[in-house]
Amino acid sequence: MTGLYGWIGTFAQSETLDERLAHIKHALPPLGTLWEGRSGDATGLYAKTTSYDMTSFDRSGIWTTVVGKPSWKQEKLQALHKGQGSAVALAEAFRQYGTRCIEVMRGHYAVAVLDTSKKSALIAVDRMGTQPLFYALINGKGLVFASTAEALRHHPGLEVSVDLQALYNYIYFNIIPSPGTIYNHIYKLEPGQCLVYQDGKTDIKHYWQPTFIEDGNASFLNLKHELQQVLRKAIQRCNPDTTSGSFLSGGTDSSTVAGVLAEILGPGVPAYSIGFDEPGYDEVEYARIAAKHFGNQLREYYVTPEDVVAAIPEVARVYDEPFGNASAIPALFCARLASENGTHMLLAGDGGDELFAGNTRYATQKLFDVYHRVPPWLRRSLLEPIFIQSSISQNLPLFSKVGRYIEQAREPMPKRLQTYNFLHRISPSKVFSQDFLQAVDTTLPIDLMRDTYERAPCESLLNRMLYLDWKLTLADNDLRKVNRMCELAGVEVRYPLLDDELVEFSTRITPSLKLKGLSTRYFYKQALKDFLPHEIIKKSKHGFGLPFGIWLRKSTTLQELIYSDLTSLGERGIIQRNFMQDLLQSHRTDHAAYYGTLVWVLAMLERWLQEHNITI
Repeated sequence: MTGLYGWIGTFAQSETLDERLAHIKHALPPLGTLWEGRSGDATGLYAKTTSYDMTSFDRSGIWTTVVGKPSWKQEKLQALHKGQGSAVALAEAFRQYGTRCIEVMRGHYAVAVLDTSKKSALIAVDRMGTQPLFYALINGKGLVFASTAEALRHHPGLEVSVDLQALYNYIYFNIIPSPGTIYNHIYKLEPGQCLVYQDGKTDIKHYWQPTFIEDGNASFLNLKHELQQVLRKAIQRCNPDTTSGSFLSGGTDSSTVAGVLAEILGPGVPAYSIGFDEPGYDEVEYARIAAKHFGNQLREYYVTPEDVVAAIPEVARVYDEPFGNASAIPALFCARLASENGTHMLLAGDGGDELFAGNTRYATQKLFDVYHRVPPWLRRSLLEPIFIQSSISQNLPLFSKVGRYIEQAREPMPKRLQTYNFLHRISPSKVFSQDFLQAVDTTLPIDLMRDTYERAPCESLLNRMLYLDWKLTLADNDLRKVNRMCELAGVEVRYPLLDDELVEFSTRITPSLKLKGLSTRYFYKQALKDFLPHEIIKKSKHGFGLPFGIWLRKSTTLQELIYSDLTSLGERGIIQRNFMQDLLQSHRTDHAAYYGTLVWVLAMLERWLQEHNITI
């Protein structure tokens, strides 16, 4: 819905402003108003925003542009924001605080500040990375940045090609994690990160880090009341109106958002849900329970295999990088359903699991961590020889089960989180061509995870996992999924559960209260048990998971598209053809859902390459 593009530095004489704009205009989002500014050929901003208050240029040579919904800690800046717009407030904050102006900002945003008098630039994204921002350096002579990698790809001063390491990372994670992108020389900012450019040099840093409280004795009752208040304020800060609605999967997070929204706007506020005519995947009944409980007007759409076939090309086309999260498809149809019914803004429930420990993997890793409390000498001399190395473990089911537990538990964190990753269970040498493997580092994905995991400003296992998920699960995956699908549907999306105040509140909930024993999201559910329906509190986590692997066995039209794409991918010299055949056979005869995930990831890679006319 909004986008920005800018540059600063010295470029070739032939690269005029108009030529640069001609290359990138098509790569920015299609809606909104246009603003351009220029100061010679060396500096410029180009922005598409929903309102003019998102851009500013003054006589002192400070240019600012903002996408998203920021706010300010300082009252004078907040008043300026309300009176003259966010970009004017940002310019004033920059005059007061310099590059530290980001530290007095709140909310969800991507921003750029160009100081033409000093030939410097500042770009930044918000704490949780809800708004993407890409950048590239051009031969040490300039900086270019944009809301999409696709826009930068078309800059005439850049010579980019597909980064083979990024392809490996994509197949490993199903997405391409920051700071890398699918293109060499193009990068993206991580959550809570800013970049300062001056005189050909860059300084990149995390300007914000959470403060986790690991031990505490705060009153549960006080925390419960505070959570309810903070939740309501977070949703009010989204400024919902009569054209607003919410996603509603029937889970804890989406039900909370739908319920509070109904309290604010009154009964009948719309909520949108996706169903699947497939046992084990359809959870519309829970969405109906939540909607009835809160008085939402629920609208449903059942996705079909034919819908998936129709959507795959346009989904691949709208992402500026390969994206392998199959739940993008139901997210798209849910957002389209909202748009068709006159809803212009959707509130999403993303983030609750990662703030309040709602995923089962948190409990699983806590269980595995118990093994590390056993004295090392006892593990090495007794437990591992008996349960892993001896023949007894192979013949007795109980011993074999304990052995599998030990094998997983002794893996260090965060590598242990990837136990079931395809590229750990299947050797990369059996998946990829030899030439491709020689060009990549197969250990880099774990290194990327470890860098974030060890940077976490806390000691507990749980909070370190949450911090890792803020980047890898939210910013790099779920938010990109929802942002792009809502953009494609023509609907604005906001994330009240990632409100700064709510994020800060979550860091004051101790690990033992977030995850009590093996009970996930303990505090959150207990605090809202009088608000949410009992059935929602007790249900297991699901969401808008697409039954792709199951449908691929049944739908001939889906098979035609997917099999054709896999055949084309097999001709690119990345994946071994024998592996592709074995994968499809395993999908047909073994675990359809499990192997279907990798089929989807590979097929979407090929489809993305085709839709973007990219060769390798």
